[in-house]
Amino acid sequence: MSLKSERRGIHVDQSELLCKKGCGYYGNPAWQGFCSKCWREEYHKARQKQIQEDWELAERLQREEEEAFASSQSSQGAQSLTFSKFEEKKTNEKTRKVTTVKKFFSASSRVGSKKAEIQEAKAPSPSINRQTSIETDRVSKEFIDFLKTFHKTGQEIYKQTKMFLEAMHYKRDLSIEEQSECTQDFYQNVAERMQTRGKVPPERVEKIMDQIEKYIMTRLYKYVFCPETTDDEKKDLAIQKRIRALHWVTPQMLCVPVNEEISEVSDMVVKAITDIIEMDSKRVPRDKLACITKCSKHIFNAIKITKNEPASADDFLPTLIYIVLKGNPPRLQSNIQYITRFCNPSRLMTGEDGYYFTNLCCAVAFIEKLDAQSLNLSQEDFDRYMSGQTSPRKQESENWSPDACLGVKQMYKNLDLLSQLNERQERIMSEAKKLEKDLIEWTDGIAKEVPRDNTFGQSQLQ
Repeated sequence: MSLKSERRGIHVDQSELLCKKGCGYYGNPAWQGFCSKCWREEYHKARQKQIQEDWELAERLQREEEEAFASSQSSQGAQSLTFSKFEEKKTNEKTRKVTTVKKFFSASSRVGSKKAEIQEAKAPSPSINRQTSIETDRVSKEFIDFLKTFHKTGQEIYKQTKMFLEAMHYKRDLSIEEQSECTQDFYQNVAERMQTRGKVPPERVEKIMDQIEKYIMTRLYKYVFCPETTDDEKKDLAIQKRIRALHWVTPQMLCVPVNEEISEVSDMVVKAITDIIEMDSKRVPRDKLACITKCSKHIFNAIKITKNEPASADDFLPTLIYIVLKGNPPRLQSNIQYITRFCNPSRLMTGEDGYYFTNLCCAVAFIEKLDAQSLNLSQEDFDRYMSGQTSPRKQESENWSPDACLGVKQMYKNLDLLSQLNERQERIMSEAKKLEKDLIEWTDGIAKEVPRDNTFGQSQLQ
């Protein structure tokens, strides 16, 4: 996906938001430009290829080990004595190499005997006990009440959902990608079963899938959101630090067609920022998507009021980037990854939710790669702004409108004052270093002169 600078603005072709395989659905940078469906197909191909390579490697290692074993034995008696040990070693090695393969095809990843499973079920960990929160209980009740209207179909759906949650409980040792794959398989299987066996209309299937996602992800949230086994938290800190360093970026630099001096527009901007921040408080992927959609609609309204005409896609993306920079949403990368991994894929592939989410991914990618050329600045100015030596808002403050909000004026005045204090501090430090250098040179000069005078005095006394 290529982000280009046109008319000093940010432009992205709408065709570039679509899946690069040409299926017509929205793509996603997290899926390397594919849509959810195509990405899973590519993922399965790569996985099958890896499985085949692992089997071939295991067989080759087995043959080499057998040949080495046979050549190292000088007598049939010694060979028969150690053959059982060799067979045990070979079996263990082969089992270890195909453990990952078996995880994909097993009904569940339960470990240990049935007795151990029962004991574990009777004595759940404290984290599982805490899981039955008020919100979880409420969502469970709503889910059961919702399924009651579907009678037999509802009973079957509830049974499948409970089985899935039990299976996921025993698959927590899997990677987050494998857990995501299990969840996506469950979504697909349930939807297909409702359409083929239950003859449920597509619009009702979508509503049921929304309720299923809400129920299972409310229960799984604390285990699959920003897990310790991933680098999601590291990415969160990196993008947060990056946005803080870009606090000086102005709407004019991004060519944002929003005039915050208009009170109604300013309210829309505040609402958009609130929505994008609120995303982190939601548990369900669909609810997080709803926050992104509400934020985007406020952006479109702000642009429409400012320009007095409908907003275009070229207006929307720069403004979304500006809102993200201004809001600095908490755990931004974790939320994007969570939605990508566990949201019902149909919502990300089509519709306004998928469109707005794809644009948010583009905005974050742009912020991560933002440079002087992206903002039409010289490299020197960009480096000075990034280091905090000066701020571009100092020049903007001279052009304030008399109707500008007092709070905005005071904020800019404070920024100007901080910039002036920073410049003054830089000058003081520079002068202090120069003074220190002069003192060292003067001291060295005196030290060279004093021994010479002492020698002359001693010669006169003699």
